[in-house]
Amino acid sequence: MSIFSLNCKKSGVMNRLFKILILFFFLLGIDAFAQGDSLRYAVRGTVRDSETGRPLSDVGVSIPGTRYATVTNQEGAFVIKSDTRPATVAFSLLGYRSMTGPVPEDMKTPMHVRLTKGSYMLEAARVYSGDPMSLLLKAIDLIPENCPSEPELFDCFYRETVQKRQRFIYISEAVTKMYKNSFRKGGWRDKAAIVKSRILTSPRSSDTLGVKVVGGPVMAVELDLVKNRQFILSPAELTQYRLELLPPEFLDERMQFVIRLTPAVERPYALHFGKIYLDQETLSFTRIELNLDISNPVKATEAMLVRKPVGIRFKPKEMSLLLHYRTEEGKTRLAYQRTVFRFNCDWRRKLFATEFTAVAEMVVTNRHQTGSAEPILRNEAFKSSESLADKAYFYDDSDFWKDYNIIEPTESLEHAISRLKK
Repeated sequence: MSIFSLNCKKSGVMNRLFKILILFFFLLGIDAFAQGDSLRYAVRGTVRDSETGRPLSDVGVSIPGTRYATVTNQEGAFVIKSDTRPATVAFSLLGYRSMTGPVPEDMKTPMHVRLTKGSYMLEAARVYSGDPMSLLLKAIDLIPENCPSEPELFDCFYRETVQKRQRFIYISEAVTKMYKNSFRKGGWRDKAAIVKSRILTSPRSSDTLGVKVVGGPVMAVELDLVKNRQFILSPAELTQYRLELLPPEFLDERMQFVIRLTPAVERPYALHFGKIYLDQETLSFTRIELNLDISNPVKATEAMLVRKPVGIRFKPKEMSLLLHYRTEEGKTRLAYQRTVFRFNCDWRRKLFATEFTAVAEMVVTNRHQTGSAEPILRNEAFKSSESLADKAYFYDDSDFWKDYNIIEPTESLEHAISRLKK
């Protein structure tokens, strides 16, 4: 089946960053660890815009008083599980008022949540700096104070999919463990490990492509840009961008500075467009959005492509990264992460190109108690040279994720899973 990864020879910092993520389409592997604790209680529902009724995706969903969390899917649907019966569920999304709603008495009844767009008034006495570089450098200096000073262990859910036009040809999912060392000591001990995983691939030989783009459970470790600041949040890298302070936005009941990045210099490799969000009070990083500049197809292709069969034409369409951070107990941590790759490929003898979309997303579903974080051993760790397919295997079981929090599949993904199982 198809192979996806990124170029590991590019001189650009972000291009070097993505080289560690590899997504293979094969059917092999075994479980690495035992199953997790049973989560007996499940709450389901949908989240929509209160005015338009539009489903809201990527909404942060959590159970107050616990460390269980997930996000809504593209249809606004969610399922969140707990080992105790939850009384309420909390919801948050950029640009909307956070809210907490009661769980129905009959837990089989789904929740129907409506979020209202946030409205705010700027404090007249507060003076905001017009220099976004100064804000960013100050926020970088405060990272050791705003982020955990002790090692931590997390449970995560990871999913990667590939679509050929609108049809899914590959789906893999995994529950992972993620160990992160203190932000004061760097990320050299940070590791991820597979707990349980499965993979589904298209049986059609015509879906075999042999091209590489991005994916991989190590993204939760390697693409934490606040932890790995050398990739974008360093003075040297920031000088390559024009910074602009945009109007503030609302996230988790708090006002955010919004700083836009646009390429300011011409480099031999593709740069990025993006936005960085900072909490106005603490200057902690809350959200990072990056999109590869594809105006030069040659540079963009060099950033995305490692290898392709002779005779295939490759045209880049999108390479994006989204990072969302959540603040709990006064410390900011990575909560959700998504990469999207879109590109066209066609054989030279064909008239029309075929569009492919590869998406990899990770959500932190649980944070273990402070002081209980044991490092992941080297022989258990998921290596940057591995793909999820090296660990995953086909598993036809409706209760496969029974003991874990996951990202609820969309209807189209559920349909694809059913078809690929046949």
